[in-house]
Amino acid sequence: MKFINILLDLHKLRKNTRKTKVQIKTIQEKELRKLLVYAYDNSKYYKRVFTQANITRENINSLPLSKFPTIDKVKFMENYDELITVNDFKQEDLRRFDIEESIEQKIFRGKYHVVHSSGSTGNPVYFVYDDSAWNRMLLGIIRAAFWNMSFFEIMKFLVGKPRIVYIAATDGRYGGAMAVSDGIEGVRANQLFLDINEPLSKWLKQIKEFQPNMIIGYPSAIKILGELVERGDIKLDVMRVISCGEPLGANMRHYLENIFQAEVINIYGASESLSLGVEANLEEGMNLFDDMNVIEMIEGNMYLTSLYNFTQPIIRYKLSDQFIHREADYGSKYPFSKAEGLIGRDEDLLWFEDEKGNCDFLHPLAIEGICISGLKDYQFRQIDSFTFEMLAEISDKKMGKDIHSKILKQMKEILRDKGLNYIQFFVRFVDEIRPDPKTGKKQLIISASDLDIRKKREESI
Repeated sequence: MKFINILLDLHKLRKNTRKTKVQIKTIQEKELRKLLVYAYDNSKYYKRVFTQANITRENINSLPLSKFPTIDKVKFMENYDELITVNDFKQEDLRRFDIEESIEQKIFRGKYHVVHSSGSTGNPVYFVYDDSAWNRMLLGIIRAAFWNMSFFEIMKFLVGKPRIVYIAATDGRYGGAMAVSDGIEGVRANQLFLDINEPLSKWLKQIKEFQPNMIIGYPSAIKILGELVERGDIKLDVMRVISCGEPLGANMRHYLENIFQAEVINIYGASESLSLGVEANLEEGMNLFDDMNVIEMIEGNMYLTSLYNFTQPIIRYKLSDQFIHREADYGSKYPFSKAEGLIGRDEDLLWFEDEKGNCDFLHPLAIEGICISGLKDYQFRQIDSFTFEMLAEISDKKMGKDIHSKILKQMKEILRDKGLNYIQFFVRFVDEIRPDPKTGKKQLIISASDLDIRKKREESI
């Protein structure tokens, strides 16, 4: 997108924040019907399941969304090639592109933006955006990043050629990394990407040289940067901190606000729709972008319909996030519905300490991408400050020896790249990986209960 077009389209999208609740509902309904009709006409899968649900071309515009069938990750992958509305690629083409092409090759077949979910339970799921959908999504993210700023304030910030650092997983086709990169380029800002796999010492050097005035990334990663600031290792003058990719708790928010003395903006997104909502402060809460998506909460389950992706329609897709969905109050500052008590992925980092007392970490997403045939599920357990193990659930015990060898090979590469060669790593096969009974979601990392590495980390950073 050209800079001037971004500004014009951003200005238009920002107008929705000043509309009424009824007006937003009207926009949402109009876009929803357009999507449903398009999916019926162009997707073999949706044509079939709609017909099975007695949905026809004649009644598709009058039936409530609740009458339309839902879909989950398993069905999505099983019916992938029939679900998409184009015929110039298949799911296997995307997998091959992801494996064979470097991440610098962003565009697939000259017109598709491909992102994948993390492959913690098998092969990753691929989500495809054409240029129109991608640009619409970017506008939603840019609107969120500049939330509560006037257009004059935005222009003033952009004219000053901002320096934006992004701290997260950057070594794969993660939607956040790709969207942030394109968004920063679109607004003509300088950018620095710090991968969570890089040694902490490298972070320190690059941050000192770059001197960012906006920070974007996982809150757990930004917190590490905050600790460097807190200890006086670096000094930063930051205008805004953008949290994304992980849940942002109240304690973490307060910490980041105090350390950076800046406004903290929490962007909510998923690979299925990278622009879901924004939270500027705890009092305002999480605003859901009802002008870009339809979100339903049914019996504790979240179902997403993305209103802007026509290449790969996401209609009533089940996600694991949990929250209380509340309609916008007529006295609210914004006309959007709210997500209260949002529970997403909130896993600990793995912290390690070498014999000299130096501490460094592995982030869950740095190791979550391990994808090996026959490896059904896995979980990590930290044993002590230099040892951790993988609890692995496999589909066939006969494959155990081969899977064990491949896991060790991939993990050695990850540890080597991170500069953690002193770490001891083991694989232990288990019958079943069970979810956390409190949240209903699997914890990727379990820390040893008698270990307090964080205290040691504070002393060594």
